Formats: sequence, C-alpha cells, structure tokens
Amino acid sequence: MKDASLPRPTRPPDLAPARKPGAALVDRLPGLALAVAIALVATSLGRLVPVVGGPVSGIVLGVLVAVVARPGARMRPGITFAGRGVLQAAVVVLGAQLSLGQVLRVGVGSLPVMLVTLAVCLAAAYGIGRRLGVVRDLRTLIGVGTGICGASAIAAVTPIIGAAEAEVAYAVSTIFVFNIAAVLTFPVLGHLLGMGQHAFGLFAGTAVNDMSSVVAAATTYGGPAADYAVVVKLARTLLIIPICLGLAALARRRARTADAGAAGSGEGLPGRVRVGRLVPWFLGGFLVLAAANTAGLVPQAAHGPLSALAVFLITVALSAIGLSTEPAKLRRAGAAPLLLGGCLWLVVSVTSLTVQFLTRYL
Repeated sequence: MKDASLPRPTRPPDLAPARKPGAALVDRLPGLALAVAIALVATSLGRLVPVVGGPVSGIVLGVLVAVVARPGARMRPGITFAGRGVLQAAVVVLGAQLSLGQVLRVGVGSLPVMLVTLAVCLAAAYGIGRRLGVVRDLRTLIGVGTGICGASAIAAVTPIIGAAEAEVAYAVSTIFVFNIAAVLTFPVLGHLLGMGQHAFGLFAGTAVNDMSSVVAAATTYGGPAADYAVVVKLARTLLIIPICLGLAALARRRARTADAGAAGSGEGLPGRVRVGRLVPWFLGGFLVLAAANTAGLVPQAAHGPLSALAVFLITVALSAIGLSTEPAKLRRAGAAPLLLGGCLWLVVSVTSLTVQFLTRYL
C-alpha cells in the first residue's frame, strides 16, 4: 500500500510551442501597413499645406481613424511597433542631416540665445506646469518640444520617459497650434521691431519649434533670414543630446529611489535597472550619423532623401500614436496642457528677444 503522505508526481506544465523567427514580423504587418498608409496620405496633405506638414497631419488622421474604425487586437502589435520602433529609427536618421561643426558656424553670439532660451523654457515648463496641474510626462514633452525642435524632440524623449500615446498626441497638437501662431505673427513683429535679416533668422530659429514652420516664418521675412534660421535650427536640434542624457540620468535616479523604497517597505527589489533602457541605442545611432556627416562620409546628394525619410518615419510613428489615442483621455486632460504650451511659447519668444537685445544682436 502506498504512503498517502508522499507527494504525488506532478505533471510538467505544457510548454508553449516555439514561435517561428518571422512570427513577430507577421503579427506586426497589418498594423504597420495601416500606419504607413495613413502616413502616405498625411505626407500628401503636408505637401499641399506645408505649414501643417506631414507629421501633424498623420497624428490627426490617426486619431480620426481610431475614432471611426477602432482598430482591433490584430492591428495592435504593428501599431505599437510603429509608435516606438519606427519613432526611434526616425531619431537616428535625423542625425544624418546634422553637422557637429554647424554649432560653431552659427556664431558665438547665437549660442547664448539658444542655451538661455532652452533653460528658461524648461524651468518654466516645470514651474508653470506644476501650477496648472499638468502631469509630469506631458509637461516634459511640451517643454522639450517648445524649447528644442517640436515633434523631433518629442520623438527623442518619448521612449526615455515612457510617455503614454495620449500625452504624445496632446503635446504634438499643442506645439502645432503655436507653430501656426508664430508663422502668422513673427514676421509682423520682426518688422515692427526693425529687426535685420540675421537677427530675425536667429529669432525664428530659436523661438519657432518645427523646421517647416521655421522656414515658413523666416522665408516670409527674407531669403537671408531663412538661410540663417535653418542653420540656427539645426544647431538647436543638437541640444536633444544633453537633454536626453539628462532625462536618462534622472530616470535612473528615480528607479534607484523606487528600488530603495520597495526594499524599505519589505516588498523586495523589482530587479536591476537596465542601463540600456536609460541610455537608449537610438541616441548612440544619432551621434554616429551626425559624426559621419561631420566627417563628410554622408554624401551631399543624400541629405535631401535622408531628411525626407526622417520626416516620413516620424509621420508613420505619429500616425500610429494617433491610432492608439483614446479621445476620452485627451478630454480628461482638459485645457491646462494647451495653456501651458501658450505660456511657454510666450516665454521662449520674449526670452529670445531679450537675450538678443542684451547681447546687442538685435
């Protein structure tokens, strides 16, 4: 007779069948194809209305499709991949159109304007955003988008801070509203102040966010202003690097604090922080391509196609983010983020003009 106290042999759990190497790609194809299709339409609309541009058109169309069609679970893997992986690839490609030497060519006088404007913008985003009750990730996105380069900066920062799709959509939409305001009002303001071509180019390059809007505002003022504004804007884009590194370091510190809190409460550590997640691969790729372009390894003829590719990849990613957006979440956010964007737009504009005046560049 068997001893009932002995443990009964347990049946090993059924192992899930191993997936084929290409299974993940197959899962992603439907959603990715939908995002690309929306991006193609958005790119065409962007060419018809350059001030709006493809990326903003993509996120708007994505939200409309999400509201009307409500993509199902079959689309979700591809939409998620487009909103993250494609976004990271876009940041890498952006590096190919930058030259590290361009920072020097904009002149010593322009660097104080860029750096002071960015510092004041980020400080204002933190202070005003807290007063308005805007959540941390959303005020970070609006702050870097306003202070650096609109959708490109938002694209670079999003994977680092892990912002939600609704927050990205709101931030991009907010930046767009005040880009349009800048295009309409800055040339008039420049003439009222009697600004020269280079002075206005510096103003547009430091106070307008998206490249297309910088070009639109500066071209309205004059050809020399447009040429100088583009160089300033490209140099300003390089500020993505220290901002991303700073946010990565901050994320690491928060993770360590959370680990210590969990250990003190007896919950146990959730696991080691992976440095690769805090200093993302795409930032390294961005720097490698920027260095290659500086060394002349990227042919001049490739700059145009690579720039167009970067914009299209951002459009695909923002189309996917639009598809992932739940309008109810945007409504719950209220008008506070839009008000924050307006405040930061005014802060950046006034700071740029003030620093130019103090440095006798105006």
